[in-house]
Amino acid sequence: MNYRPRTILALLTGLNLLNYIDRFILASLVEPVKAHFQLSDAQVGALSTAFILGYFLTSPIFGYLGDRVERKRLIAAGIFCWSLATVLTGYAESFTALLLLRVAVGIGEASYATLSPAIISDLFPSNRRNMALTCFYVAIPLGAALGYLFGSWAGTAYGWSYAFIWVGAPGLLLAFSVLLFNEPPRGMSDGDAALKPAAAPSANEILRLFKVPSFNYAIWGYVAYAFALGAYQYWGQAFLQRSHGMELDKAGQFFGGVMVFTGIGGTFLGGYLSTRLRTKTNRAYAYVLGGSVLTALPLTVLFTFSESLPVVKAAMTAAMFLLFLPTGPINTVILEAVPVNLRASAMALSIFCIHAFGDLWSPMLVGKISDYMQNLSLGLVILPAALAVCGILWLRIDPSKQASENRTPVS
Repeated sequence: MNYRPRTILALLTGLNLLNYIDRFILASLVEPVKAHFQLSDAQVGALSTAFILGYFLTSPIFGYLGDRVERKRLIAAGIFCWSLATVLTGYAESFTALLLLRVAVGIGEASYATLSPAIISDLFPSNRRNMALTCFYVAIPLGAALGYLFGSWAGTAYGWSYAFIWVGAPGLLLAFSVLLFNEPPRGMSDGDAALKPAAAPSANEILRLFKVPSFNYAIWGYVAYAFALGAYQYWGQAFLQRSHGMELDKAGQFFGGVMVFTGIGGTFLGGYLSTRLRTKTNRAYAYVLGGSVLTALPLTVLFTFSESLPVVKAAMTAAMFLLFLPTGPINTVILEAVPVNLRASAMALSIFCIHAFGDLWSPMLVGKISDYMQNLSLGLVILPAALAVCGILWLRIDPSKQASENRTPVS
């Protein structure tokens, strides 16, 4: 049977683009949504928390199902769910409705983010997997950038509600396109497709993944990374508007434009460097992951406190570029550290942890500090410390200390 790996990768990447446009459209419209519903910064941050709650609470469910049933049907349902919720956000009339709809967006995206990488891992062998996942994850910065750009433009020209309606509508039409491809057997690219299917993993087998050092360092470093990056992405445009007087459309154009350049360039460079370095050292992923984050750390301090807008823009651009380098390699590390029949569960654990302990709290915490100090910059000051923790943990990743059976399903 022809599984057409490149075609499936292109389709999943395109849908991932829609995923992140819908996710980040709210961040581009923080100020007009805040004004329309008369919200505090803490309430604005709570909208991010609502999304993350739906996202991480249901990801273990999709991980459990994804190691047992056909994945593409779950993915199609997830796309339809998040797209419908995004459209309905444009019609919301209360803060409570906004919260509930952001939860629904999170539920839909949890299905997609948990299951799509596992399918890609089954399609591509180890020597091509990192670049395949890098291509898939380049949709994160590109989709986020388009969310900022489109949201700022539509919010300025037509109003914030139209932005949500227009970005959600395409997903309603494209949701079921994934049903058209043949789903690969689990472990196909690792030579395990011909094996008798292993018994579905138990909860204890899944939790034992935390005994794998490489998986542990990757996950908890990812938690600190998500804590910092989630808050930066959520509050970044509002920071430029408040602290440096940029207008909505100008701030969106800058933030979105920089996201395109740094996101695509940084994501591909991170994938390329780690793949090339891996031919020389098995610590390649650790060096790229930890090194990029620790190098970005002082730049985040600089753009937070500088009073010069040109300096802020330059430091923010450089920091964003460096912080996108880990996008592909960190997910490759997670997927390769575990047995092949636990990949969906591993992604679910990753999503659960990075959001439950990471960016579930950070946007709202930054908002609370901002409300208390009457200064958004002082709210952002907690984030560089999280990046320091992330960099140190990722430097400890060692592929020799991962699951010895990572090529063989657990039975």
